[in-house]
Amino acid sequence: MSTTERPGGPGAATGRVFQRVLGHDLPVAVRAEGSTIWDAEGRSYLDAAGGAIVVNVGHGRQSIVDAMERQARAFTYVHGTTFTNQPLEDYARAIGPHLPVDDPAIYPVSGGSEAIESCLKLVRSYHLARREPDRTVVIARWGSYHGNTIGALDLSGRLPLRRPYEPWLGRFTHVSAAYPYRAGETAARALGDVDSLVADLESAIAAAGPGRVAAFVAEPIVGATLGAVAPPNGYWPAVAEVCRRYGILLVADEVMTGFGRTGQWFGMDHWGVRPDVLAAAKGAAGGYFPLGLAVASGQVYETITGGGGFVHGFTYSHSPVGAAVAGEVLRILESENLVEASAVQGERLLALLRARLGDHANVGEIRGRGLLVGIELVADRARRRSFPRSAHLIETVMAHARAEGVLLYHGTGNEDGTNGDTILLGPPFVVTDAELATIAEVVGSAVERATSEIAAATA
Repeated sequence: MSTTERPGGPGAATGRVFQRVLGHDLPVAVRAEGSTIWDAEGRSYLDAAGGAIVVNVGHGRQSIVDAMERQARAFTYVHGTTFTNQPLEDYARAIGPHLPVDDPAIYPVSGGSEAIESCLKLVRSYHLARREPDRTVVIARWGSYHGNTIGALDLSGRLPLRRPYEPWLGRFTHVSAAYPYRAGETAARALGDVDSLVADLESAIAAAGPGRVAAFVAEPIVGATLGAVAPPNGYWPAVAEVCRRYGILLVADEVMTGFGRTGQWFGMDHWGVRPDVLAAAKGAAGGYFPLGLAVASGQVYETITGGGGFVHGFTYSHSPVGAAVAGEVLRILESENLVEASAVQGERLLALLRARLGDHANVGEIRGRGLLVGIELVADRARRRSFPRSAHLIETVMAHARAEGVLLYHGTGNEDGTNGDTILLGPPFVVTDAELATIAEVVGSAVERATSEIAAATA
């Protein structure tokens, strides 16, 4: 290697960002407020996706920045094994009444994947404390998403994300997706009625051995993988009863559905179900700080603390700055009635989308709860057949919407792990009526243009 080729030497290349999107030049964001982001060229974007369904109280909240600054001026970091901190203690007391968990104890981490990993270790620690070490089987669902670390990805049933890493996966068991739109489709691994879904779960428990199953993990309403899919009514109470009967912990992944996203404080609130363990993130800090929560019920917490403790930890868990931010996000949600706003504006957005696209030949279903709204796109509406992945339909839809200044979120592979396209919408809860109208019109136009272009190309 010559002198000029050595890292750091004369003529060496400068550092660069390994972007999440490869092969594209991304605009540089410089400012954001409410539901709008501006780039360095002065162009504005209506954030109809809340980033990755994260931003709930809106961009540019000065009071959150002030709370962050106040705590940062006092201290930014102490290790969680050495100190607790007042912002965290205050936050635990404030969030407790909103959590759908009995007598909750929160373990703060840095995001959703860490929260899921922590929940899995809570499950294991609970059963060890109960002297049931053989409970090692964890059941999740196909068509789910639980994070991108190896453990969380293995738990996930999102095939396009699993595929490159399959040689490292395989420790967890999966049952059918609760996916009424594609019920009975073998490729989608989906069922749509309560009796069939519960029977499938009980069959998996029997196959593993009831005394070996530790937990069942699922999203109350499936977000990114299927596009705002709620299970049939009666599903969650029935699943909770099965888990209680077999001594299995029920773990709710509320990373996307928590903190008002579905028009209730948490997704499980729609069915009045109280899980044993819960994962949250995204809306907990509203995009202002990397924060996730692993939440244990009082029974789980007391069992673990009385039976050997919790062998676990992250360097940046129990963050005082994160707690200060989360506390102010919580105050805004409460004081401005933004959970109620999510419910109202979500119904308005659904109505606008159904009016604009409900009769479109390539729209299979428009669905959602609160400001978590999904649109499933199909090539054949009658047979629910998707466009082939090679058509790149959803990328074209996203590009057209972005050209019109509206940012969307999307999913692929929902039909069979490869084919299938969904749009997912999750704007901030402060989105205005006029902005909702813009979102519906631009999404409608983008779908029309993209499907017309594909039809013309294949004619």
